[in-house]
Amino acid sequence: MGADIISKNLELLKDIFVNLSSAALLYNPNAAVVSPAVIEHAQAAAGSLQVTLHLIPARAPNDLEGAFSAITQDADDAVIIATDPMLNNERKRIAELALVKDLPTVASIGEMAQAGILISYGQDLPEFFRRTAAYVDKILKGAKPSDLPVEQPTKLKMVVNLKTARALRLTLPQSVLLRADEVIE
Repeated sequence: MGADIISKNLELLKDIFVNLSSAALLYNPNAAVVSPAVIEHAQAAAGSLQVTLHLIPARAPNDLEGAFSAITQDADDAVIIATDPMLNNERKRIAELALVKDLPTVASIGEMAQAGILISYGQDLPEFFRRTAAYVDKILKGAKPSDLPVEQPTKLKMVVNLKTARALRLTLPQSVLLRADEVIE
């Protein structure tokens, strides 16, 4: 999860829960995509929003129950799920655990919301894969990878799961629903 996306996910939680005071960042410390810079950026964003951020590690699927127990023990109001293949693979289980613990969740991968996470906001993965294919095409046609520019995601997507909102007894602000690219009924 990019540093800017994690900040936006935290801002989105603050938009929904004006009184948000504490949130957990569920992350895999073994994941290459969650760099120390991303965590530092998340902590800085939390500080500027006056939200206490607890870092909750989960290295493997069998760590998830303990992670959610720690989140509950810390009395966090919501959970941000970091981008990670293991966490993405466990998205249904994470959604179920969050629902049992009555915790709203936000992630940056659209499939997470489709699995039951409350909201996802992040780069549009199909668009990302198309851009990746364009890069591969250029390389196969002789371009040197070092000569190709680094691109930031240009298309972001927000998915809201209203089924999860109802299960959590939440009424989402109209401003959030209007920004959604997809609403799961």
